[in-house]
Amino acid sequence: MVEFPIRPALARAVPTLPTGPTWHFEIKVDGHRMILRRTEDGVICYSRTGRTVTSHWMDLAAPAMALPPGTVLDGEAVIWHDGRMDFGAVQARAASSLDRARALAARLPASYAAFDVLAHPDHGGDALAARPYTERRTVLVDVLADVGPPLQPVLATADRDTALQWYETLQPQGVEGIVAKPGGSAYPFGGRSVWRKIRHADTTDAKVVGSVGPRRRPRRLALLPDAESRPRLSAPLDAALSARLGALLADATATGEHRAETGETYTALATDLVVEVLAGTGRHGTLTVVRIR
Repeated sequence: MVEFPIRPALARAVPTLPTGPTWHFEIKVDGHRMILRRTEDGVICYSRTGRTVTSHWMDLAAPAMALPPGTVLDGEAVIWHDGRMDFGAVQARAASSLDRARALAARLPASYAAFDVLAHPDHGGDALAARPYTERRTVLVDVLADVGPPLQPVLATADRDTALQWYETLQPQGVEGIVAKPGGSAYPFGGRSVWRKIRHADTTDAKVVGSVGPRRRPRRLALLPDAESRPRLSAPLDAALSARLGALLADATATGEHRAETGETYTALATDLVVEVLAGTGRHGTLTVVRIR
């Protein structure tokens, strides 16, 4: 049985796409991860960390009412602007007040790029998540054909050469890479060992565990990157990113003061916030925050 909020599947970064007949490939779009759940009463949108974000994405929740109750989709909220997916517009929407989110939605409506279906009442309910990727993909395409934009399946192919061509040519439209998935695999809840990804930018994710400076305008973040056990401080944040982070950290509970390896003191925070950092600044360098996940 699928429990909510779910732990979405993640992909492990690799330098090249895997080869072999069992692999299938999807474009990786530049948006915000979102689980979309159709209930008996309405639609709930969850962020990657499990927060309910429906009120900020009503332009996706409303058309999702066309889905039958019991449907659960995994995908990305994206915003098209001037012919490409605009991640800055997605960030602005996610970090804004409810009134401003509605105004932004009226000016730049969102789309939902779906890449998996975890439950559907006509296809085994929530047992669908345990079926092979190829079966889930077929169900996803069929289900969304009856709904249409702004809910659409991402581009997918079983041909590696086609996937590489997408990787090389679609970056100007906001495609940030390719995700590879074994055709026979079940949906790997919370796991990072099954799916693979190659990206144009060599980045990794890091959990926010604290901040330096005023909470609403942090100067740096204390971060715990994937596969590391000790927090490190980020490089100084630019003003726009600091403001967006401050809005998300304002209500986080402080759990004490700690000293980083550099000797600088930071306020530890209880939060599920995740940011993307340049991997090239890894273990022996400064972590540069690229964006909020």
